[in-house]
Amino acid sequence: MKIGFAPATVTLTLIATMENSGAETLVERGAYLAQILDCGGCHHTGAFTPKPNLEAPLAGSDIGFESPGLGIFYPPNLTPDKKTGLGEWSDTEVIAAFTTGVRPDGRQLAPAMPWMSYGHITKDDATALVAYLRSLPAVDHKVPGPFGAQEKATTPYMSVVMPK
Repeated sequence: MKIGFAPATVTLTLIATMENSGAETLVERGAYLAQILDCGGCHHTGAFTPKPNLEAPLAGSDIGFESPGLGIFYPPNLTPDKKTGLGEWSDTEVIAAFTTGVRPDGRQLAPAMPWMSYGHITKDDATALVAYLRSLPAVDHKVPGPFGAQEKATTPYMSVVMPK
């Protein structure tokens, strides 16, 4: 019986060794998470167009979206720029924003930001995501808005039409 289990044990040991030998860095893990969480689907400049700007990842979108009754929101700059991005936010504040939906200034994030799902991220993965965001080149790019429900937006946006 021991002979029957030996090949399986050796195979599992080899697989585990191969997986761990190329252990990713914190930033690599964060980049992976940003991809599967589709951060760029909204936060790239040019998001919502056929040609998002991949040269300045996560620098924020100039095209917003309207949530009926709430206003028009533009996905913000997530780069470490101190003036227009997350550069002045602490790691704890960044994690709180994407896991609780509340910014350091107390403003609730737009409903399109899936913070309720992201709130289930592990502490290690949240730390890795912040490490990745901190590793990005700082891009000085202020996004428009937000605009309240009664305000007029100054740049393009998409509208969500509620079913009747």
